[in-house]
Amino acid sequence: MSATSRGHGATLAEKILARAGGKDSVVPGEIIEGRVDLAMMHEQGAQTVQPFHEMGATRVWDPDRVVIAIDHWVPASTEGAAVLHRILRKFADEVHLPHFYDVGNHGICHQILAENGWVVPGDLAVGTDSHTNMLGAMGAVAAGIGPTEMAAVLALGRLWLKVPTTVRINVRGKLGPGVTAKDLVLRALGEVKTTGATYKAVEWTGPTIERLSMPERLTICNMTTEMGAKCGMVAPDSKTRDYLSGIAKHSMHPMYADPDAQYERTVEIDVDGMPPMVACPYSPDNVRPLPDVAREHVRIDQAFLGSCTNARIEDLREGAAVLKGRRVHAGVRFIVSPASTAIYRQCLSEGLVDLYTEAGAVFTNSSCSACFGGNMGIIAPDEVCASSSNRNFPGRMGPKEGRIYLMSPAATVAAAIRGEIADPREYA
Repeated sequence: MSATSRGHGATLAEKILARAGGKDSVVPGEIIEGRVDLAMMHEQGAQTVQPFHEMGATRVWDPDRVVIAIDHWVPASTEGAAVLHRILRKFADEVHLPHFYDVGNHGICHQILAENGWVVPGDLAVGTDSHTNMLGAMGAVAAGIGPTEMAAVLALGRLWLKVPTTVRINVRGKLGPGVTAKDLVLRALGEVKTTGATYKAVEWTGPTIERLSMPERLTICNMTTEMGAKCGMVAPDSKTRDYLSGIAKHSMHPMYADPDAQYERTVEIDVDGMPPMVACPYSPDNVRPLPDVAREHVRIDQAFLGSCTNARIEDLREGAAVLKGRRVHAGVRFIVSPASTAIYRQCLSEGLVDLYTEAGAVFTNSSCSACFGGNMGIIAPDEVCASSSNRNFPGRMGPKEGRIYLMSPAATVAAAIRGEIADPREYA
């Protein structure tokens, strides 16, 4: 049954997947064979190499549509990581993949794709990382897939996909001073929950979303992963086109939801008067107003400003505005990890590295860093971390007893200064 025969139009995800499948229309639950516009691998992609060869493949369908980014352990901090890096370097050389972001020109894979224009409106993009959803901010379907699926994509340029239903999150109102897109997505997570959008598309709409900058849209699409979503999306507009102007690697094919598109449900959010938010242990959907938590005087051992969610130059400037003229609290370790080498260089030129380090923070090279509990910033059992990252499940930063509070960059810095969870608006 076509969308038209059902008497309604198509959502943004349905439009893009119909294009990818070479169809006029698709319906939720339908299986398509989608043509992939961009494939990305990081260290986990090393697990793709063996099945790629086992299926008899010798060539990649289109080397100009494949990106490899070393980002989790940079430089390699364990023998295992060094082996993964070597596997990917050898594979890229054997099958002639020119777009390899190796140590020295590296960054978190999703940021590499965003800042270099690898994903454009209307694309179907896939990557070997669950937070590939972030690239849906370009008006694309961007989704994480497993290494065996990626092997098929590399060989064929196509992938079987089930068309998801779509949850619309419609946002109105104006974000107040000290309240950010990170607070918005935490608020939405508190309502949708971590299983509320499992294998669904999440489409962000409304006047508040239209006012968000591209970095802010990247943040909210990134954390649709924590809702269980297959993809998170914002329809393209002039901001999208301006962002991609001069960097887009291939032609755009923007698409838009029909006015009569049918959504599985619509979540309405009004941000007028909304305070900063915080996700408390041990789930990203355990969300409370940050001022309420601040009144409980939750002491921290570490603060982390980084991750694919909030380590762009805008985030680091946001934190610097709070930190300027102040110092990190005694006994707090404050780790700052920019999302890419380009952002790191920008921090150097703007004096942000000096500002953070003179205040008592440590400024690391660009990588996933402390976020995934594998490199630079693992916490000890029973320690507490204030973090601008996306997940706080047990064991996320190392030991399962560690406690992680998720918040905006400004709130992360405020916690580093106070030595406990603090309302960033007090440091305006």
